[in-house]
Amino acid sequence: MDIDPTARTRLDSAEMGVIAHLYRGEIYRSTLWRTRLDTTTNWSVVTLGVALSIAYSSPQASPLPLVLVGILIFFFLMLEARRYRYFNVWRARCRWMELHFLAPMLTEGDLHLEEGWQNRLAEDYRHPTYHVSFWTAVGRRIRRNYFWILLIQTIAYLGKLMVHPVPLESVGQFLERASIGPLPGWMVLGVGALYCAALGAIALISGRADAQRAKMRQDPLGMG
Repeated sequence: MDIDPTARTRLDSAEMGVIAHLYRGEIYRSTLWRTRLDTTTNWSVVTLGVALSIAYSSPQASPLPLVLVGILIFFFLMLEARRYRYFNVWRARCRWMELHFLAPMLTEGDLHLEEGWQNRLAEDYRHPTYHVSFWTAVGRRIRRNYFWILLIQTIAYLGKLMVHPVPLESVGQFLERASIGPLPGWMVLGVGALYCAALGAIALISGRADAQRAKMRQDPLGMG
């Protein structure tokens, strides 16, 4: 007997229960990894706060802690981007089930398995992969969190050079205060500008790539 290819496929109550438990498990993993993202962001905020306290503790205090904290913030950013890629896997699976499993039941009272969405979900379980690249993850975390941390760090550093130990009087004095040991001030400021520009470029380029993928994607809430 031939099988009608247009026939609707249906799930029994046991299969529906399995998917419901699967969804709960993915929500738990997504929440767990979301908490880990908050942890690294908190570490960045705390270390920046410590650097601000040290640098502004007295007019004679060195601005060097505000430079060194940039290394820690960069390390935390890389760690958070790695964690975000894991979080994105669980988040994407949850959204995929919400879009194709829960939403049709709520709006139509029926499922559309003939669309094949369950095959994509099954393939993701058989061969799990990251849904975003590492640099895409870095760019997203910069745009959503680290932009403000880096902005505060930059403003605090430049403010320290301009007001301590006495208000700035010349550009030469500004460059002199920015020097660190044998490194001249122009070099230190140049490296800092390159640091900020590189992170800004990553954020902008990954943002445009995200927007382009969103335009090409058939379902706006899909995986990835």
